[in-house]
Amino acid sequence: MNLNILTKREKEVFEFLILSKSTKEIALILNITEITVRSHISNVIGKLGVSSRTQAILELLRHNVIKIDK
Repeated sequence: MNLNILTKREKEVFEFLILSKSTKEIALILNITEITVRSHISNVIGKLGVSSRTQAILELLRHNVIKIDK
């Protein structure tokens, strides 16, 4: 699994997801639309070959792509 294919923005979205931010909150923080946030989430799920955002979070944490200490 090549985790270097994730964009900076995709990583940012998931860093906020692990902080329990909602799609709406992430959109406001990053100054993007909720649709864009959902697109980033879907893109990461597809790139990682998993079936949910929870599985994506676990994979990203396991491979140290994102960290909880933000």
